[in-house]
Amino acid sequence: MTFNEGMQIDPGRVSSGGGPGRGGKIALGGGAGGLIVLVLALLLGGDPGSLLGEFTGAESTATQPGSAAVPSHCKTGADANRYVDCRVVLTAQSLDAVWGAELPQQTGRSYVPPKVTLFSGAVSTGCGRATSEVGPFYCPADHTAYFDTSFFQELVDKFGASGGPLAQEYVVAHEVGHHIQNLLGDSGRAQRDPKGPQSGSVRMELQADCYAGLWAHYADKLPAPGGTQPFLKPLSDSDVQDALSAAAAVGDDHIQKSATGRVNPESWTHGSSAERQKWFLSGYRTGQVKACDTFNASDLGNPSGLR
Repeated sequence: MTFNEGMQIDPGRVSSGGGPGRGGKIALGGGAGGLIVLVLALLLGGDPGSLLGEFTGAESTATQPGSAAVPSHCKTGADANRYVDCRVVLTAQSLDAVWGAELPQQTGRSYVPPKVTLFSGAVSTGCGRATSEVGPFYCPADHTAYFDTSFFQELVDKFGASGGPLAQEYVVAHEVGHHIQNLLGDSGRAQRDPKGPQSGSVRMELQADCYAGLWAHYADKLPAPGGTQPFLKPLSDSDVQDALSAAAAVGDDHIQKSATGRVNPESWTHGSSAERQKWFLSGYRTGQVKACDTFNASDLGNPSGLR
C-alpha cells in the first residue's frame, strides 16, 4: 500500500510533546507494550494500577517527557511512503476526510478531528503521564491520540507483525476509532466492565478495530478534500494482510501465550487475535458504522459484517 505521491501533507496536523498531566479519565487503546504489562499483572497477581500509574496521575520515576520533532520535513505522499512520522500525519489527514464525510452521513453526528501528538520516551496528557511502554493510546480527556513511532518497530520485533505500511496505519486508525467512540458517547462503557472475553473493554477495543477497517474501506476511494484522487492507492490483498497481521499481533491470547505460555480469557481486555481480525474485516468489507456494533453483538467471534 502506498499513498498517492502528490498528496500534500499538513505538518500542523500534529504536535510534539504533550500538555500538563491532570489525571482523570483513563486512556483507551494502549498498544502492545501496555497490553503485555497489563496482561502480566493480571496473570501474576500484580497491581495493574501501579504499573500503569501514569494514566491515573500517580507519581512515576520513568523517563522525563521527551519531545519528538514536529515533522516539518513531511511535504507530500512520497514522504509518507518513506518516513513513518510523515505516514502518521497523512494517515490522520485521511482519517479526517473519511470520518468527516461518513460520520455525519451514517450517524447524524458532526466529526470534530482529534488532536494528534508525536512523542518520544514519555509524555504528559489529560489522562496523566504515560511512557512509550504503553504504546499508542487515545486520551478522551484531551481528545488526543498519542504516538511514539518507535512502537511500530516493536510491533514487528516483539510481537511478530508484518512491517507493512497498512499495519502501521491500522494502529493510527484504531486510536482515532477511540475518538469516534468518544464523539458518540461510548468511551465510558469499557470502564464499567474492564476485563473478560465478553467485557465492555473487549467490546470497546474490537469496535475501534472495526472503525479502523471502515476507514480502510474508504481511504483508497474517497477523493481527498480539494482534489480528485484518494489519499491511498488501491489496497491489495497483501496490504489488508498487513493490517490483519498487526491486529493478530496485539490479540490478548497471542500476547499471553508469548509471555507466559498459556491463555487466560478471563483477564482479556482487548480481544483475541481472531476477533480483532474479524472485526477489522467487518468494517473494511461493509464501510458501515452499524456493522461495528460490538456492544449488542451476541457472538464477538462472528461480526454481522462477516455473515
